[in-house]
Amino acid sequence: MALIDYANPSKFISLTDRLLPWLIGGAALALAFGVNQVFGAPEDYQQGATVRIMFIHVPAAWLSMFGWMIMTISSLGTLVWRHPLADVAAKAAAPVGAAFTLICLITGALWGRPMWGTYWVWDARLTSVLVLFLMYLGVIALWRTVEEPTRAARAAAILTLVGAINLPIIKFSVDWWNTLHQPASVLRLDGPSIHPDLLVPLLVMTLACGLTFITLHLAVMRNEILRRRIRTMHLLQAQRAPGS
Repeated sequence: MALIDYANPSKFISLTDRLLPWLIGGAALALAFGVNQVFGAPEDYQQGATVRIMFIHVPAAWLSMFGWMIMTISSLGTLVWRHPLADVAAKAAAPVGAAFTLICLITGALWGRPMWGTYWVWDARLTSVLVLFLMYLGVIALWRTVEEPTRAARAAAILTLVGAINLPIIKFSVDWWNTLHQPASVLRLDGPSIHPDLLVPLLVMTLACGLTFITLHLAVMRNEILRRRIRTMHLLQAQRAPGS
């Protein structure tokens, strides 16, 4: 069966029904193994045990941007390619991406307190991630405000594409401005600068969080398709009702 066949909502639901149990199991195993790796990782010579916050903070930061990237591609699918599931994917990614962005902000504040002496500063990286979180909330609010799915999808797609400008700002803020954040230490052209004893647990936790993100995203997409079917059935029943 070709990949394009899964643009059919019924076939997509059938696919998710088969995939979700495996994804849930894989995410749970990866998370359990990752937590074991985290507690076995050495403390940092400067940060001590607080360095372990990194194993949640960094994957959450990456996935916060990944969620908006999914929404951006889905928005193009809505406006340009008219893919039947594009708006479903975009709508489903918004709350999941917002959750990971909130985790990123909270863990960043907890990590910043012992390192910087404060929970928050108007640092370029922190501010741009906060803007990302507010944009997530804006898209979610827009979906809830506009009742008709097609109109809501177009409005949310435009807002998402405009908000995509923030992604390179988040990524390169530490290079463009003087910030408290250190430069990239994992995704570097010359290879990671972080010690393997810390890098391996970080990559395992990234895998675990990534599987969790995908699992939640597919589950929310499935629920959204079913919700729209129920809405359509109610509208049809209302139209067929006597006196309507």
